Amino acid sequence: MTKRPTLRDLAHAAGVGVATVDRALNGRSNVRQETLDRVLDAAERIGYPSRVLSARRDEASRPLIRFGFVLHKGSQEFYRNFAAALQDAVNSRTDIRGRAVIRFAASQAPDDFAKEIEFVALQTDAIATSAINHPSLSELVSNLARTGTPVFALLNDFAQSIRQNYLGLDNVKVGRTAAWMLTTHARTPGKLAVFVGGNRWHGHLMRETGFQSYIREYAPDFSMIDTVVNLETRQVTYETTLDLLDRQPDLRGIYVAGGGMEGAIAALREKRPPGKVALVVNELTDDSRKALVDRYATMVIATPLQELCENVVQLMIESQLSGRTSSPGQHFLTPQLYVPESF
Repeated sequence: MTKRPTLRDLAHAAGVGVATVDRALNGRSNVRQETLDRVLDAAERIGYPSRVLSARRDEASRPLIRFGFVLHKGSQEFYRNFAAALQDAVNSRTDIRGRAVIRFAASQAPDDFAKEIEFVALQTDAIATSAINHPSLSELVSNLARTGTPVFALLNDFAQSIRQNYLGLDNVKVGRTAAWMLTTHARTPGKLAVFVGGNRWHGHLMRETGFQSYIREYAPDFSMIDTVVNLETRQVTYETTLDLLDRQPDLRGIYVAGGGMEGAIAALREKRPPGKVALVVNELTDDSRKALVDRYATMVIATPLQELCENVVQLMIESQLSGRTSSPGQHFLTPQLYVPESF
C-alpha cells in the first residue's frame, strides 16, 4: 500500500518549510500567492489532499477591496440598521475579499465628519458617507479624488460634481409625496408644518422644496407655517410640536423631513387623539412603526436600505476594478411607503 504523503513530504516537494505549509493550509497569516501556487502544485504532484489549498488559492486570487463608510447618529436605530446593512452587503460578495471600516461622526459638524473621513481614507480604497453639505467637506472630497480615493454620497447629496455618485431617494419627490399624504388625510384646509434638520442638509431642503411645490400646485387652500429647524433632535422637535399644537388650533399636518420624529410622535400622543393631526415621517423604526399602528403617524417614507447598500458596494467595486462607475451622477431608489394598514 502506498504511504500517504505527510506534511513534511509536502514541504520538501514545495521547497518551503513545514511552518509555511501549515500557514498555507490554515490561513493563520498571509502567504504570498506565489508560495500558495507552489504548495498547491506540489500537493497535486505528490497526491497530498489539496481541497483546502485550492480553496485558499481561489480566495487569494480574488481582489481585496477595502470599503470605508462614515455615518452619523450612531445611537439612533436607523443608522445602526444602516451600518449593519452595509456590513452585510460587503460580506455577501463572493467575487472579492471585502473589508469594511464603518465609523460614526461624533456630531453633524463639518469637522467631525472630516475627521472620520480622513481616518477611514488611510485604510480604505473607496468611501461612502452621509455627510452634510459644507465647503470644507467638498474640498476634502476633491483632495481624496485626486489621490485616487472616490467618495460616494449617501442619503444627502453633498459635494455635488465632486463626489463620485449620490445614492438615495429623489428628495423632491419625497417631499411632494409627504404633502400629498397630509392634504389628502386632512381633507379640511388648515396649517401645515415642516421640520428640517438644518440648512446644510441638501436632502432636507429638497424635501421642503418638493413639499411646498405640491401645496402651491394642488392644495393652495392649505397654508405653510415657517419651516422649523430642529437640528435632527428629539427634544427640539418635541418642544416645538407642543408649542405648535397650543398656538395653532387649525394645525392639520406635520412633516418631519429629517431626524427627530420621536419628539413629534411623543407630543401628539400627549396633546391630540390619534389621527387628529396627520404626521408623515421618514424611515421605519420601532418608534415610527408603533406610531403607525397606534395611528399617530399617517405614513412613513422609508429608504430601501438593503438595495441602497448593495448598490453602493457594487459601484465602489466598479470604481476600483475599472476606475469608473456604470451610472455616474445620481442613483435614485424607489422609496418604501408604509401606512397604518401595512401592519
